[in-house]
Amino acid sequence: MNEDAGDTIHARIDEVFALVMTLAERRPAPELPKRLDGLFRDLIDPDSAREPAETLDLIWALWISHPEANAAAAMADAVEAMAADSFDLAGAILDGLVVCRPRWSEAWNKRATLAFVEERDEEALFGIEQTLLLEPRHFGAVSGFGQICLRHERWPEAKAAFQVALAINPHLQGLREAIADIEASSEGARLH
Repeated sequence: MNEDAGDTIHARIDEVFALVMTLAERRPAPELPKRLDGLFRDLIDPDSAREPAETLDLIWALWISHPEANAAAAMADAVEAMAADSFDLAGAILDGLVVCRPRWSEAWNKRATLAFVEERDEEALFGIEQTLLLEPRHFGAVSGFGQICLRHERWPEAKAAFQVALAINPHLQGLREAIADIEASSEGARLH
């Protein structure tokens, strides 16, 4: 990566980090299903009658669903294409979804995920930012941001992002392990 590109990615990390650190103050987009509110309460309630895995499945099902059948079908096609490593096809579908349905947080999140897999981190950061502006409880997007921070050796930001994701979804054991790894490393003690 050249120096200018490195400066740009670090500036974008700083911008998205500022957003991540204010997520608790933000409200989800009004078009998100109201049922999500109760599911997120259940997710952090240790006495919830519902198992955390069931709650998570319901959250993901609501995020990925869309009231328009053609949009839902396109999302299913994009997910299938990503699973088959047909990234060009998945990208074309997801690009179309965010253009036609710019208020669908999961379309932005899937597009960010694809960009991350393809190591196009600036695009991934843009998608994460759009996702979180619409759905500030999107622990997957916050966790993805943390992964980008790790890739760019931004240890304190990665740790903070993982802590925010855990505050939203305390059942992400892999993030607890990532935090422990950051804390155990000498790199994790350094500030950017």
